[in-house]
Amino acid sequence: MPFDGSPGGRRAAAVPGGADAGPAAGRSEGLADGVEAGLPAGAAPGRCRLPVEYVLPLRWSGDAGLAELTGYLRELGRLVDVTVVDGSAPEVFARHAATWRGVVRHLAPDPAVRGGNGKVVGVLTGVAAARHEHVVIADDDVRYDEAGLRAAHRLLGGVDLVRPQNHFDPVPWHAWWDTGRTLLNRALGADWPGTLAVRRSTFVAMGGYDPDVLFENLELVRTVRAYGGTEATPPGLYVRRLPPDGAHFRGQRVRQAYDDLAQPVRLATSLAVLPAVLAALAARRPGLLLGAAAAVVAFAEVGRRRAGGARVFPRTAALAAPLWLLERGVCSWLAVAHRALGGVPYAGARIARAANSPGALRASRNARSTPALHT
Repeated sequence: MPFDGSPGGRRAAAVPGGADAGPAAGRSEGLADGVEAGLPAGAAPGRCRLPVEYVLPLRWSGDAGLAELTGYLRELGRLVDVTVVDGSAPEVFARHAATWRGVVRHLAPDPAVRGGNGKVVGVLTGVAAARHEHVVIADDDVRYDEAGLRAAHRLLGGVDLVRPQNHFDPVPWHAWWDTGRTLLNRALGADWPGTLAVRRSTFVAMGGYDPDVLFENLELVRTVRAYGGTEATPPGLYVRRLPPDGAHFRGQRVRQAYDDLAQPVRLATSLAVLPAVLAALAARRPGLLLGAAAAVVAFAEVGRRRAGGARVFPRTAALAAPLWLLERGVCSWLAVAHRALGGVPYAGARIARAANSPGALRASRNARSTPALHT
């Protein structure tokens, strides 16, 4: 499935091979049963399956959490078709293949697809292999329920891309800390979740998206927009996300700050935080810092309450916003330093580009002489 995802030109190609396994019966807390003619024995009657492909790209070095993920995939397979694109090491891939046989379709990344971002390579492989027009793309820590899947499917009837809203559950300290970012983003417009839903025909027509950028969700959204597609960002479409462990969270701080290099206004704001704090401290004016922190908390609280968010975000989450903002202020300077060194470390290499600019993507579309997409 060699999509050429670079700004210089994109093209779609053949779907990669892979055995198609039907979903197995089983139930765990979360998704409701869904059936149609041809479901495996044991599936409970009463609800219709959705014509949706769920694409999960992953690359694991170990199998912590495999049992929980398998239960989720089994439940998903009773409602939608599931494709896992697994870039794990051969021995881990083999264990996954044995565990998921009869549960989901399990594919290796298409070797014809090249790119520095392994997640994007997995998405390109999975969307090309999708059996339905409506495709949900999700990280391995995302946990949809039936209502969320049905809402994404319904919205894709009118737009090319849907950006839901993630929330952490459970909420350890580092998830609470990162929820401060989520609330600020919600107050400003929309957050960046670990899942998107897209029309396959749109994705193929635009040739996928660049597999050599770090901020892959921004890249996909910008590419859809550049090709004339439409986007929905429903603030009340909440999708649960499992928090990372503390070590993984700490390892993501600078890399996530690097994403802002693709958003100049956000980067400038982040870079201004640390000098402003140091200036207030040097001037011995702690009142300025307290006032600024209170304003940030109030702003984050607007995001928490938006679209019924108080149901899923902790009451104290807005208090994390100033702490997160200070952290981002420090990490943004480190991210700029990484850019000067050739990029941020990722999977044993460096990725220099956070995302392509909207102008570069529009130029790419014009160079292909491809008509804009319309829904």
